[in-house]
Amino acid sequence: MSPRHLKEAFISNLNGTSLLEISVGLSLPPLCLLCRGLLLILYYLNYGKPLSSRKQSLLLDFLVLVSPLLFSCTVLSPIIFFMPAIIAAFCAGVFSKIYSQRKRKTRVSFRQIVKDFQKMYLDPEYIPAVTVFRVYINVLTSISILAVDFPQYPRRYAKAETYGTGVMDLGVGAFIFGNALVCPEVRQKSPVTQPRFSSLARQFSSVWPLIFLGIGRLLSVKSIEYHEHTSEYGVHWNFFFTLAFVRLAASLLLAIFPKKNSWIVAINLAVLYQLILNATSLKMFILHGSNGRNTRVGFLNANREGLLSLFGYLAIYMASVQVGLCLRKCRNSVKGWIEAVCFSLLTVLVLFVFLHVSQVYAEPVSRRMANLSFCIWVVAHCLTLFTWFVVTDLMLVFTKLLVKGSSVPCCWNVVRSPNTGRKHEPEAMPIGREGKLSHLCLISAINKNQLLFFLLANVMTGTVNILIDTLHSKTAFTLCILHFYMFFNCLVMYMLHARNIVLKFW
Repeated sequence: MSPRHLKEAFISNLNGTSLLEISVGLSLPPLCLLCRGLLLILYYLNYGKPLSSRKQSLLLDFLVLVSPLLFSCTVLSPIIFFMPAIIAAFCAGVFSKIYSQRKRKTRVSFRQIVKDFQKMYLDPEYIPAVTVFRVYINVLTSISILAVDFPQYPRRYAKAETYGTGVMDLGVGAFIFGNALVCPEVRQKSPVTQPRFSSLARQFSSVWPLIFLGIGRLLSVKSIEYHEHTSEYGVHWNFFFTLAFVRLAASLLLAIFPKKNSWIVAINLAVLYQLILNATSLKMFILHGSNGRNTRVGFLNANREGLLSLFGYLAIYMASVQVGLCLRKCRNSVKGWIEAVCFSLLTVLVLFVFLHVSQVYAEPVSRRMANLSFCIWVVAHCLTLFTWFVVTDLMLVFTKLLVKGSSVPCCWNVVRSPNTGRKHEPEAMPIGREGKLSHLCLISAINKNQLLFFLLANVMTGTVNILIDTLHSKTAFTLCILHFYMFFNCLVMYMLHARNIVLKFW
């Protein structure tokens, strides 16, 4: 077999992993974020000033926010179930040190601190969990698209062939989820004064780079005969096209139907699509082509997975719009966000019950078809991850209450102190000052150029695969390559952010 066919076989005919293992893995990013925030607060407590060195900040962010995830999906994957406990224990130790040092300086009881925490008011204009969720999906995807070509990346984490729940299968849906959270329909504040199709017009002007990138990827892959998994999207289709068409179709639906009912549209789409899959020959067409022998003759046959899975991804997008709308409701108090977390966890529990029912009575999760079970699975896990990010932010807000004047980039700002109507001086920073602080944050750097980061990761992945025989790489070499690859991607974003450069021209 040629090297291309060997790599295609290496990423084909896989069955994914368990829902439990994915859930455990998803707890790692929030724990890494919590660990980094606690370390920054402890630094401020010991030195009386925030970490100001750009080099040290970048190194800390990379080692705490990125590197553990890279290890967890390679050499530490056999002990993935112990990883959250290890990181959580470290976080508990850091928090204990912060509390013990702080306790020597004040006589305020822990119970009073908790009461003050519940009465705090947060910045209602900025929800850090949205930014962090979108950035981490980008980071996890960037790690996986290269790591999957190395033998150290467990095959159960790669995309499943027909049925199954691979980590990379979830990443595809999570991209859709993250895009819907910040779509124009969610962000606009005065829907009454907006023309009905204004969001659709904005989407037309904003998706053309995705179509351009999709065409560019298609031409480059075909020209260099790069290995590709045909049953993922088809011969000519790719995820850039999927994301562009889903955004356009969603904007059209949201212009026709009230956006407050987007969850109803999502349910109807997913259920109707599943009924058609079960009641007609559509499922057999997607899996085996029009002749039943996996033909790829004709545009529809060649790209059947990419074209027909649009219905499932559209359902995920519409459901995610509903999540985004709920987040935009005025919740500016800690108590209000605690209630929102409880409601979100209850919703997640209901979704997992529906997922079990769907897998038993409809069919198992299939990313290839983007069926009903896939839609429920993606929304449930994405909502779980997002909720843990909110919980992490609240825990950091509580810790910052212990250490007055401390700050954590990409974390909630306290705008009012408890029991007063005055602004909380250490946290209510002017926009200019926050902007100065945010340059120390890798999350902010990636957030500013997310599409560029994803594009750079794809280009670097292709370059590495062309230059290196990934299939026969030793463990130490693999880890060095993956760390260098991710650090280079992060460094480019960090340098652009430090110079306040945003490469967006549409």
